[in-house]
Amino acid sequence: MNLVKSKVVLLPCREYDEEKIYMLLKQGLDFLGGVETLIPKDAKILLKPNLLKKADVEKAVITHPVVVGAFARILRESGYENIVLADSCGHGTTQAVIRGTGMDTYLEKYHIPAVDYSEGVKTAYPQGIQAKEFILPKELLEQDCVISLSKMKTHALERITGAVKNSYGFVYGFHKAKGHTQYPSADSFARMLIDLNKCVAPKLYVMDGIVAMEGNGPGSGDPVPMNVLLMSTDPVALDSVFSRLVYLKPEMVPTNYHGEKMGLGTWKEEEITLLTPDGEISMAEAVKKYGNPAFNVDRTEVRKNIWTRMAGALNIFQKKPYIEADKCVRCGICVQSCPVPGKAVDFRKGKGKPPVYDYRKCIRCFCCQAVCPKTAIKVKEMKSR
Repeated sequence: MNLVKSKVVLLPCREYDEEKIYMLLKQGLDFLGGVETLIPKDAKILLKPNLLKKADVEKAVITHPVVVGAFARILRESGYENIVLADSCGHGTTQAVIRGTGMDTYLEKYHIPAVDYSEGVKTAYPQGIQAKEFILPKELLEQDCVISLSKMKTHALERITGAVKNSYGFVYGFHKAKGHTQYPSADSFARMLIDLNKCVAPKLYVMDGIVAMEGNGPGSGDPVPMNVLLMSTDPVALDSVFSRLVYLKPEMVPTNYHGEKMGLGTWKEEEITLLTPDGEISMAEAVKKYGNPAFNVDRTEVRKNIWTRMAGALNIFQKKPYIEADKCVRCGICVQSCPVPGKAVDFRKGKGKPPVYDYRKCIRCFCCQAVCPKTAIKVKEMKSR
């Protein structure tokens, strides 16, 4: 019996040149069988970029507008008529986040509406392993086909955010915050994300890794060139290539590990075909040619034993968010984003001083760190006080 391998397309690209990215994405689609094979011509399409929050494009917080624009151009030139763009942003609305980034200009050029989600709909998913239902936006459910346009970034809870994690933007509004209290651990959150991907079932996953984010991601890290675009219909395989390029064992990423166990895709090298404009390439050759061993990502091995379980139970020696007081402008966005009843971070010393954490309440979802507009919130392993 022949093994059907997952295809991942790796497209080397060193700059956000619109024409070059357009040509590369077209080539990538051809490697995957062609756009019309992937997407029916009469489909109602939703483009889902990573729109975490309002930020300068150069900071690598959101999917680069040129990547979105180039893909939109391909769809329009291929005859697709019914296209919208939307995301359930971490802070702000779709229209507010893209305004002034250049993405709004591309959408206007190609006559693609940017949609602000207006209503959540309870959607049953009885076959789910971790989650049996989701609250999904009405506008998402009105579409036939979703295309995920993710950004290559680090993530405090899941180590990386890529193809699989980008799908959390399918959850409507404040239910995203609620999800962190329902699934507080990296493993339970990852399993929920796998169920969500299987429920919504995007037709294609594209990752912008021309300039990625390392360090304090997903919203406050540092831009770093990775010089690649990645494409696949298998989000786990795509994220596993991302992991290997930054010298992170793919099975150490919860969404990869559980994604393979739950049948969403594969992280195993022998089950992936890696394609480039120059032809098929081995994973080792790709890592040697395009990898970055200095990429700042959490590579800590997690060994679960009696001591780690005890530390978790006592809430000590855990990764926790903290505020750099000199950067904090006391805007309160971190307080608003905290999903914990009674708030794990709040203005406990008054609004004249930075918010203060109660680590006994903190579930380490790191929503506060992700949405901070001033990169004032960092994450580190620390002993509770």
